[in-house]
Amino acid sequence: MALIDKLFGKKEKTLSELSAAELRREEIVLTKDRDKLFKKIETVAADKQKIFQQGASQKSPELRKALAMQFELKTQEQMLAGRQLNLRSKELLTVSRVRMMKENAPKMSGAMGRLNLTEKDVARITTWIEDDGVTQDMYNERLDEILGLGAQSDKDAMANAGLSSTGQEVMNLWNDMDRGAIKHEEAFEEADKVVRRKNESMEKNL
Repeated sequence: MALIDKLFGKKEKTLSELSAAELRREEIVLTKDRDKLFKKIETVAADKQKIFQQGASQKSPELRKALAMQFELKTQEQMLAGRQLNLRSKELLTVSRVRMMKENAPKMSGAMGRLNLTEKDVARITTWIEDDGVTQDMYNERLDEILGLGAQSDKDAMANAGLSSTGQEVMNLWNDMDRGAIKHEEAFEEADKVVRRKNESMEKNL
């Protein structure tokens, strides 16, 4: 929580006062932390698979007991990393939302009103970030509500701060893969095309 505490007032500037560039720097730090947790969870999951396979191939009760203990420890490590990932993801979402709203503020009426976070707002956000029971989707909805308090309704601004249509297309491809409707190679190529089209469109508009 050190980084989000720093953003929420434990330094000269509060979250609302940070510039878009400063928020971008914090966003990069959080992204790196999140990616490290991704890799850690993947590594632990692979280790658990190996341990489980070893236990299945062993007939010695003593060896199986030792492997079972290792499996249990790895599971605990995986769960802890998962909680940390949930926390970092919420922090990253918060910083990304505020940064995007600041960047879009000159173009959108009423957008700046959402950035005037009170101490009560910050306390609520911090509690939700720390609460493992608050899922990413739940936090996403609650953060939208907080950032929308006292401001004019601007659905376009909030849509820009959330998952883009491009991101949703990638999500849909993963769902299609889960159902077996599309193969991995085909889905990856299509996802790559979708993201490339979006980036090319953005570059043309610059």
